[in-house]
Amino acid sequence: MARTIGGFKLIEQIIKKQTTLTKPVSIRVAPNSYLVVLFLSAFFSALIIYLGYDAAGFILLGLSLIILPAFAFLDRIRFDGKRISRTGTIPNAWAKFNRSRRRLKISDIEQVETHALRTMKRGGKISYRYSTAIRGKGAMFIIVSGGNDFRAMIQSILPLLPENVLDNRSMDLRDYISDPKELLQKANFSRIPSADVLENSLRDVQIKANRNAIIPDTETAAEQDKIYGLRKLANELRLSGALLQAIEAFRRALILRPSDAWLLFEFARCLQSLAGSESDGKLERKAMAMLRLAERRAGTDGTLLARLGESYFQSGEWRRAGIVFQRAAESVGESFRIVRGLAEIALREGKIAHVIHNFSAANRLAETPALRRWTQNEIEYFSRLNNDEEYMDMEISRVNLLDSLERSKKTTLRIAIFAFPVIISGEVFEDALVSNVGWAVSTVALTLWTGMILAAKMLSPRIPPELLEDD
Repeated sequence: MARTIGGFKLIEQIIKKQTTLTKPVSIRVAPNSYLVVLFLSAFFSALIIYLGYDAAGFILLGLSLIILPAFAFLDRIRFDGKRISRTGTIPNAWAKFNRSRRRLKISDIEQVETHALRTMKRGGKISYRYSTAIRGKGAMFIIVSGGNDFRAMIQSILPLLPENVLDNRSMDLRDYISDPKELLQKANFSRIPSADVLENSLRDVQIKANRNAIIPDTETAAEQDKIYGLRKLANELRLSGALLQAIEAFRRALILRPSDAWLLFEFARCLQSLAGSESDGKLERKAMAMLRLAERRAGTDGTLLARLGESYFQSGEWRRAGIVFQRAAESVGESFRIVRGLAEIALREGKIAHVIHNFSAANRLAETPALRRWTQNEIEYFSRLNNDEEYMDMEISRVNLLDSLERSKKTTLRIAIFAFPVIISGEVFEDALVSNVGWAVSTVALTLWTGMILAAKMLSPRIPPELLEDD
């Protein structure tokens, strides 16, 4: 560890050199699908045994317990520096069956979206589970956090992609994902107290902005490097879930540079994360006020204005997002990210013609063939919706059916789970009628649940226009 905070940039350059991809990296696919199949196999094995076919039931259960974990263990997403691929036996067999893409070149990636899920809160720290979806040419690869493999994949893939492919969270992961042990050392070195110490002192965050404050021209290189180090540390802590420590690091950086719009923006996002974890409406309002302050200080920084618009949109502030995107387009000119944001706002408002217009502008401004291909597909899709009422009716029906399936899936699964105690009660009290009722209800519910899962997967893609033409 360097002796001074001024060594942050040098350390970052050394780490980047050390993390250059020299061999393929891979990560195990999230085992959710395998666990669902294992659960169903175990249930139907028990049902077969209950019906008196012991040998068949135990064989099915044994094969499931051996084969499915083996398939899950060998199912990995691999990146060799040029292509992303999946090694699993079942997904590759399915890809051959429906002639879907099994590999994706880095240059063909069209979108990268990351979602964060709070899993637990312990000792003032929140554990986040990140799920990053990489899409292109109809293929999708999802990598889920949970160890060093995720960090290696993120650091290998995302820096190779243009920013316009990434959403806000994906850019955060690209820039600030870090090793937890190294991050703890950085926090200790920078004298950031533990979350227990900070919990009471930072619970009531105050925003005291000096409107006349500016970045002083006399700021030394050492001071600039110190602010850079604090900002980077704060964002790394935010991503790791150490939100109180991140707030303290942001607070120290803002004392040194109170008018920095980027610092205000990132601080606001940290406050939003804390407000969400605490379900604190007051803190959420303070976070939105901080975003508005960052917006006022952004000036003609088109990149920051676009990021602000996306943050407003993700927070459900669609009207404010539209104002920011429009302001950015008028003050700094159109950019891919700005007009794409305007297209999303127009879609939210149901203005299909505006959606087509803005995606057309995005297509002209796209800097890669992958982005041009994606925007052209969006133009064709929404143009078809706008011009063909029959196609629009079919798409609306598809989306409504998907929503109904999602709601029904939850209901049928609850019914099946509630029936399990009935089965147990019947077996304990040796009441065959109660057991039969429990088995019948759970079997029907799980069968419907499985059918709805398959139907939802089939209905997820948009209806191909060729299908309507053939009809």
